[in-house]
Amino acid sequence: MKNVFFLFCLFLSFLGHAQSKQIFESPQLKTIISQHKIVAILPYKVSITYKKQPKNFNAEANRDQEKSMSNSIQSSMYTFLLRKRDNYNVSFQDVDKTNILLKKAGILDKLDEYTKDEIAKVLGVDGIIGGVFETEQTKSEAGAIASAIIFGGFGGKTGTGTLTMTLNNGSDGEILWRFFKTMDQGLATSTDDLVESMMRKVSRNFPYIK
Repeated sequence: MKNVFFLFCLFLSFLGHAQSKQIFESPQLKTIISQHKIVAILPYKVSITYKKQPKNFNAEANRDQEKSMSNSIQSSMYTFLLRKRDNYNVSFQDVDKTNILLKKAGILDKLDEYTKDEIAKVLGVDGIIGGVFETEQTKSEAGAIASAIIFGGFGGKTGTGTLTMTLNNGSDGEILWRFFKTMDQGLATSTDDLVESMMRKVSRNFPYIK
């Protein structure tokens, strides 16, 4: 669990060290989202790789870390959006309900095998927020983590990563909005502050802002 916590912190801190950003908006974005009432947030697809594989690397443990991080990102995003709900013109489906419905339908662990409109039908929502986070850790990760624990603050560059966040229309699955960033990685220690920073950066370009 300790490794999951640090990887989550690494993910969040990426957004403060972004190197490039790309945003796509469909020409029909405003027209379509004006009809949306409830939107679901899917678990993020997470990939954790290493430039130089650590000693005693365990593939199963790495997959567990990816899954845990996926759920953490989904939950943190929902918490932020719920807290700021007065700023948005839609409601966001409780992520526990989202995951239960996906599990009951037998698709929670194989979302990439279904189209977004098929998923939206299962969830009964008008829009689907999803995303992909990929990180490649370098051998400096352990040193950066140790530095942050001892001294606080940033421990230096420990890898690279990419973040993609998407919004798809529920009725036809068409992509309406896409937010992409490539990043150098640093390490910070305050998870709450990092979640706030991450979502503020994303929400500046978020389609549902009033």
